[in-house]
Amino acid sequence: MTVRPEFALGPASLTDALYEAVRRRIINEEIRPGEKVTEARLATEYDVARPTAKACVERLVVVGLLQRSAHKAAVVPRLDASDIEDLFFSREAVESASVRILATGANVPAEADRAQNDIEHATERGAYEQIVAADIAYHRSLVAGTGSRRLVRMYELVIGEIELTMGRYSAHRATSRASIPQEHAAILEAIRSGDADAAVERLRAHLAAARQRLLTHLPDA
Repeated sequence: MTVRPEFALGPASLTDALYEAVRRRIINEEIRPGEKVTEARLATEYDVARPTAKACVERLVVVGLLQRSAHKAAVVPRLDASDIEDLFFSREAVESASVRILATGANVPAEADRAQNDIEHATERGAYEQIVAADIAYHRSLVAGTGSRRLVRMYELVIGEIELTMGRYSAHRATSRASIPQEHAAILEAIRSGDADAAVERLRAHLAAARQRLLTHLPDA
């Protein structure tokens, strides 16, 4: 069977490569909200075994990029306003705790600095997909940088929905190019200076702005 070029998998482990490929398609709206993602579909599109496709679907369900009811196929979730509000409530709890921990030690993770650099360069190029990827990496690095395995596990429970909100509804496209890197840089500056209160305040302001952009650009808004 000939696999379409855009569905070719990279050299990583097959399950990981399939997961990353499908994850990108969901985040970038190539697979739309409400669209079914079945084992059979993935096995056919990517020419992989059904167990590999099943493992991928299950992993996407765990992180929230797919939802599945009993005896029904997995689908890309549709997030409404109440979902967005609840998601950002959860994000703020975990990420605020994370930046406070980091700022207390004036510790900016190297991964956060790299992600910030990627955000700035992608924003200069207007590379939307790369902005989203760097934004996700930035926020994940703040939580991971605390060294708390339990905090990371809590964040992983909502990371799929966070990725959905970053990639969807044209929220990043709707804001000015300068504001995204500036908001992220301000958080790192406060962490690096050891000002925990300022770090939390700037993070909350950033998340509030992101939440409002999403609510404003929901399809039914």
